[in-house]
Amino acid sequence: MVDELIFKDASTLSELIHARTVSCREVMQAHLARIARLNPQANAIVNLAAADVLMEQAATCDAELAQGRSRGWLHGLPIAIKDAADALGFPTTKGCLLLADNLPARDSVMTARVKAAGAIVIGKTNIPELGLGSHTFNSLFGATRNAWDPLVTAGGSSGGAAVALALRMLPIADGSDFMGSLRNPAAWNHVFGMRPTQGRVPSGPGPDVWIDQLSTEGPMARTVQDLGRLLATQAGHDPALPLSLQSGLDAPAAADPSTLRGLRIGWLGDLGGYLAMDDGVLAACEDALRHCTDAGAIVEATSLGTDPAALWDCWLAWRRALTGPRVAALIDRPGARDKIKPEALWEYDCSLGLSFMDFMRASQVRTAYYQHMRQLFERWDVLALPAAQVWPFDVNERWPKQIAGRTMDTYHRWMEVTLYATLAGLPAISVPAGFHPQKGWPMGIQLIAKHSADALLLRVAGAYEAVRAGFIAQRPPEPGLASGTSAA
Repeated sequence: MVDELIFKDASTLSELIHARTVSCREVMQAHLARIARLNPQANAIVNLAAADVLMEQAATCDAELAQGRSRGWLHGLPIAIKDAADALGFPTTKGCLLLADNLPARDSVMTARVKAAGAIVIGKTNIPELGLGSHTFNSLFGATRNAWDPLVTAGGSSGGAAVALALRMLPIADGSDFMGSLRNPAAWNHVFGMRPTQGRVPSGPGPDVWIDQLSTEGPMARTVQDLGRLLATQAGHDPALPLSLQSGLDAPAAADPSTLRGLRIGWLGDLGGYLAMDDGVLAACEDALRHCTDAGAIVEATSLGTDPAALWDCWLAWRRALTGPRVAALIDRPGARDKIKPEALWEYDCSLGLSFMDFMRASQVRTAYYQHMRQLFERWDVLALPAAQVWPFDVNERWPKQIAGRTMDTYHRWMEVTLYATLAGLPAISVPAGFHPQKGWPMGIQLIAKHSADALLLRVAGAYEAVRAGFIAQRPPEPGLASGTSAA
């Protein structure tokens, strides 16, 4: 029974624990054994706490239940916090050598909320250095390897979270998303990742609470039910973060496939050829949409209706404005330029040439884009895009220099498909779409809804999950099986 616990989703484990059919100690022991077996190769979890300490915490949770006290639906479940957020007792390294011993004075808002719901923090999940780039590797901990094929990237920046989840080392995971950091690794590891509406989940607090609003924390899970329940736990206003949304979010109801009936889905594809795509990516996503059509959805190809090149220029200005100060906080430390990766230094150097007028013009472009998207959602309930433009690439490659023969001019140009939800502050879910026909690597599709329509998006994703239950239930190969071979 204990060995089987790792294959159960968080909601099922919660029910078993609260029914006292299994103990928190058994759940913890099963996941720690799984981590000991798989993490040395996967490298998804870093700064793991000592097993005896974690087992003692699990025993405390069991004792509380015996006295009729539950902390919440996550009571006794293990979670590892993405190494960009603070968790007491663990360094927040952000994958950077300069921050190896950076111990926080308190939990982040999100960490405090999952702890209050009963979760036991067992460690941190690996990220790219300073969270930059959708490939999880850094000089401090090394690279995280894809759950389905250790020779290719896990994506990022929530790559460690996605792999730990897909390999059943964790029942549920948190992450954050700036340029697809929840959506891209979810797509490449065959799990669900959701970027909520901007402000839905308060982040930090950090040194700025007014402008630094492009990145947002959110949930990652193997089921939509778990995804929604974790988002409901993370969500809600915090007075220290004045732009966080006042309203909370209820956990989603049971999946109802009829939600897809009559749903209007606008398929944006590659934006009329603007976005370079690896062979097979669009086909995998279109096959996913075919299942929606079969369930009664109205799926039609549509246009973004605005200039994506202008949005890219707007994006560069915003990203430089927000990323530059993060690097600036480290740049004066001894040996910083030798210890910070070149992509981060490039962001910092570019930010020095950004004027206030440049930033305000970019803010006006972003505002116009948001208003345009409001009009677009008068026609469509959901917009769909691939969650990535490429299949997972060699784990030793820093980033793809070309896609389909087209040169990528920045280290993040190949992730351009993810900026359209981010720039408008819209909720987006990456759901599993298909597999590479030869390599068996996963691919996901983004479903995007209007501002504040997180609950609708969860219902749509749950309906999609229901109509593709067998496909979504596929697991990565166990060690010893061929790469790309799915286990039933």
